[in-house]
Amino acid sequence: MKKTTTLILALALLISLALPFLVPSGALLDEANYQLLEERWQEEEDSGALSWLIPSAAAQPAFEPLPMDFSPGRPLDPAGFTAEGYEDESIRVQLETRELETGKQHVVRLRIATISITDPSQLRTATAGKPASSKVALVSSMAEKHNAALALSANYLSHDPVKTSFEYRMGVRIRKKPNRIKDLLIIDENADFHLFVKSNAKEIEAFEDAGHTIVNAFTFGPALIKDGVLLTIDKNYGYNPHGREPRLAIGQLAPLQYIVVLVEGLSGRDGVTQQEMAQILFDLGAIQAFNLDGGNSATLVFNGGYYQDKTKSNERAQSDMIYFASLAGE
Repeated sequence: MKKTTTLILALALLISLALPFLVPSGALLDEANYQLLEERWQEEEDSGALSWLIPSAAAQPAFEPLPMDFSPGRPLDPAGFTAEGYEDESIRVQLETRELETGKQHVVRLRIATISITDPSQLRTATAGKPASSKVALVSSMAEKHNAALALSANYLSHDPVKTSFEYRMGVRIRKKPNRIKDLLIIDENADFHLFVKSNAKEIEAFEDAGHTIVNAFTFGPALIKDGVLLTIDKNYGYNPHGREPRLAIGQLAPLQYIVVLVEGLSGRDGVTQQEMAQILFDLGAIQAFNLDGGNSATLVFNGGYYQDKTKSNERAQSDMIYFASLAGE
């Protein structure tokens, strides 16, 4: 009833402003009635009754960013969870499952998560122990500890016996030697993705000289999509590029908007090739996309469980994870 009255009042004022151009002056509201209508409008505006009609900055809650360290996200609102995802005033996670035919009598299941956040600090990483340690833990356990709205396995940071990689976690440099045969994903201070194909030290130095801050960096790959261009996967890249295996990849759709895709076969270790994975992300609108550790390592955790065909009994312990956090909790 309140909104109806306010709407009528708003329309009346707008009509009164347009009348001089539409009808003879003798038909206009007299000055006293016009003044009364204008005063009533001001009262409604001052009381906040028009806030639903005229959006204002005050209607958008401002949240304190999370510290750029290994501290957890803020507690999640249990009422924000549904079967289709999670939402509060600072983050939205949408989940979808599809089946995709990738060949003759070959069908795989896609687990798709799209994520929108309001601040770069909500895209975070966590490690099972100290950043450079070899300690491992279940992604599901790390997700619970860090109040993750959505969590996924990363690139198994500790599983690199030659230590030839360029790795950052939450601004902490862990390894500094780029691997010239592997691709690199860097996430900067704005939570934007930057892909380096066959990364080298000069490229990274130029990136930093341009004023960027490296928050997270992952040596793994391959890069699947770079600056909106679908890449052709090197047949010799590694990680069985042409084999059909379970895969996990993360991509960026737009500023502060991301997509995660986990592909699992309907039975056993079946899945997709790396090139098929790139095409899937491209078709879903990613402008940057990067392949993460797949196979049995591929893990996607949501609301204390798995958004995939996995249980704690067959979850692989790993050294690190990527996750999305809320700003809205106390």
